[in-house]
Amino acid sequence: MGPEVLTFGVIGIVGFILLCIFFHYVPFFLWISARVSGVRISLIQLFLMRIRQVPANVIVRAMIEAHKAGLEDVTRDDLEAHFLAGGNVEMVVHALVSASKANIELGFKMATAIDLAGRDVFQAVQMSVNPKVIDTPPVTAVAKDGIQLITKARVTVRANIRQLVGGAGEDTVLARVGEGIVSSIGSSESHKEVLENPDSISKVVLSKGLDSGTAFEILSIDIADIDIGKNIGATLQIDQAQADKNIAQAKAEERRAMAIALEQEMIAKAQEARARVIEAEAELPRAMAEAFINGNLGIMDYYRMKNMEADTNMRESIGRPVAGASITPKESK
Repeated sequence: MGPEVLTFGVIGIVGFILLCIFFHYVPFFLWISARVSGVRISLIQLFLMRIRQVPANVIVRAMIEAHKAGLEDVTRDDLEAHFLAGGNVEMVVHALVSASKANIELGFKMATAIDLAGRDVFQAVQMSVNPKVIDTPPVTAVAKDGIQLITKARVTVRANIRQLVGGAGEDTVLARVGEGIVSSIGSSESHKEVLENPDSISKVVLSKGLDSGTAFEILSIDIADIDIGKNIGATLQIDQAQADKNIAQAKAEERRAMAIALEQEMIAKAQEARARVIEAEAELPRAMAEAFINGNLGIMDYYRMKNMEADTNMRESIGRPVAGASITPKESK
């Protein structure tokens, strides 16, 4: 092997290495694909994308898709900026193409704002074309007659593109619909009216404008099922009657306790008075003895007092009715 062959071998290896480096940093075949598809982009721009760590294949595919769909306002700089901001370039372009085909007004700035807000812009466009049906959880409400009704509804919504940024989500729509159902049933005079005309609930709820400030537009609210629950009115009346009964019993017990206390007080006073009488009677012999000693009371005076006491006891015994005896009235002449 001569020196010339060795030189050509080294040159070939160096050239191969340089060619590999060139194709690594300059996606030549991707540039050919873009040019064939009608997208104007230079090799220098693709090389700079590598330097900025932007996936050139993603940007080029998005540009080809936008160009084929006739979206001329989508530029390479805008796609790169959206990618560097953390957005999903492919999803945005898919949404723009779908909106263009469905005649939905959606600009590139609005689409990127929706995507950066964390919402699926492509799904939002699809929901604008094909509305979504949301089933509400069971909503419990009570009519004026006290009968509980358990209602399930189906809400048909369509995405509101203009309200996707900053608009309330699906949970808010369900909460508002549930509030409207409760209000509609609660204003009904009887649960029979609701069962006869369930569409009245839908009319009342739709008239409230529940989709205001949300990311959706409510198309219809359909009542799927209505079940009869408990008789809340009767239960409340029973509870109220039981409460009134307990209050009355408490008041009666209070009055009885007060009466017993008053009776005990009167008994205590009577016993106290009796004790004073007994005490006074116990002092009577001593007083009489002192009267005899001092000469203020004679024997005849003492006997007269005893006679009067005996006469008084006899009259009381005569006036007192005999136990077991009955008095028969005289026959009238």
